[in-house]
Amino acid sequence: MNFGLPSFSPGAYLAPSVDWLNTHFHPFFDAVTKLIEAVLSAIEATLLYPPPYAMIVVATLLAAFFVSVRVSIVTAIALAFCLLAGFWAASMQTLALVTVAVIISVSIAFPLGIVASRYKKFEAAIRPVLDIMQTVPPWVYLIPAVMIFSLGRVPAIIATIVYGIPPMLRLTTLAFNHVPKDLLELGQATGASPRSILFKIEIPSATPTLIVGLNQCILLSLAMVVLAGLVGAGGLGAEVTRGLTRMEMGLGLRAGLSIVAIAILLDRLSRGALQRSRRPGTA
Repeated sequence: MNFGLPSFSPGAYLAPSVDWLNTHFHPFFDAVTKLIEAVLSAIEATLLYPPPYAMIVVATLLAAFFVSVRVSIVTAIALAFCLLAGFWAASMQTLALVTVAVIISVSIAFPLGIVASRYKKFEAAIRPVLDIMQTVPPWVYLIPAVMIFSLGRVPAIIATIVYGIPPMLRLTTLAFNHVPKDLLELGQATGASPRSILFKIEIPSATPTLIVGLNQCILLSLAMVVLAGLVGAGGLGAEVTRGLTRMEMGLGLRAGLSIVAIAILLDRLSRGALQRSRRPGTA
């Protein structure tokens, strides 16, 4: 009931804007679509080219060499579960989608977070925007993405990027704001350049909080993957959607647990890699 008051429809105002964008920027959107599809296809082809058992062995050995033996065990268990659950191809597609989305999200959020920590007015200006981005239900992001990029993996990637930026940006700003002032003053007193202070003092000091931001970005991206199955993104999200529409509890449960396995795998790999990079004597 609107009690006789005139109704307000934001869509009536936004739809012409979307139509205008589709009309005047179609070549740009088409180029973005082709670029994202090419990157996704390349990553998927790399992950799916070796036989599953060979891929598990290679991933386990790489995790043991670059991270730790404990993480390599987690890697083997997570990938083996995806294989035994019957979702190897879907898991690799999901892994590729999340990898691309997280890389782009972090590439945008990390420098913006550094700028926000330097300039308080910029931080105050983007805070309401981040509040809105984190308050709006995640599936709402799929609507404009589908209207502009049509159905498929590209709108899923775009929506996932938008959803994953706010936590990484906020925690990056928080991390750099809490770098000890005495360390910054020591770097300045020794004549270190701003670049040296950033890479040798600020980033190492901020790494624990940055790890939290990266993990949040990964987990939120995986949450969007399930919703992305509704717009034809494929992967494990499509399997969860199929289990829901067919009322097949076993299918949905296996796909959901496979997403959990991928989440644990990415969490342990990112956390272990960043923590190892902070140890003395490591690059």
